Parts: sequence; structure tokens; C-alpha cells
Amino acid sequence: QVQLVESGGGLVQAGGSLRLSCAASGYTFRTYHMGWFRQAPGKEREFVAGIVWDGVSTSYAESVKGRFTISRDNAKNTAYLQMSSLKPEDTAVYYCAADLNMLALKSGARYWGQGTQVTVSS
Repeated sequence: QVQLVESGGGLVQAGGSLRLSCAASGYTFRTYHMGWFRQAPGKEREFVAGIVWDGVSTSYAESVKGRFTISRDNAKNTAYLQMSSLKPEDTAVYYCAADLNMLALKSGARYWGQGTQVTVSS
């Protein structure tokens, strides 16, 4: 059974930091590209960050560049999203996702986690 389980969400004040984790199981983690998405109430799901299978390349939404960092530890089957300088507009449910193809991941990943709520207060 494929499982992606996010953790680390919560309530934080503007300017603060959070680190989200995504624990993966049931597939060959190290061969899959990983990504983070978010969805705010009334808005479409938005790509936030992606990292290729071996970690050598990353990509970010323009709105989070310089503030968020995606990483992965293939030995632990875990992906991370370090979020700093958080803003109220970052408030959303954050989802972890995986796919063998990065373009496919960005347009609708093969595997998804259940999401974790991040709320940034002003």
C-alpha cells in the first residue's frame, strides 16, 4: 500500500517558520520525484515546490522562492518542506505528492498524501 503521510503543520505567527515532513512507504521512494502542493479555501491546488529523484534539482513557485526549501532524505524515505518568513497568504492545506515524471507530478501527481493544515496568523 502506497502511503504519503504529512506532518509538521500547525499555527504560526507571520514571520515564523515551520518544517513539514512527508513520510513515504509502499513504493520505491528514491526513484520518484517529490513535490509539495497547497490549497487554500476557495482556490485551486497550487504547486509549491518539487525535487527530482536524486535531489540534484529543485523548483519552486515564484511566491515562495527564497523562503521555502524542499529537500529529501532517500535513506529515510522522507521529503521535507522548510518554510520560513511565513505570511498569512501561505495559509493552506499542504499536500505531499510523488510521481515518476516531474511534468506529470506538477499537473496531477500519481500519489498524494492526506494533507496537513498550515495557518499563519497576522
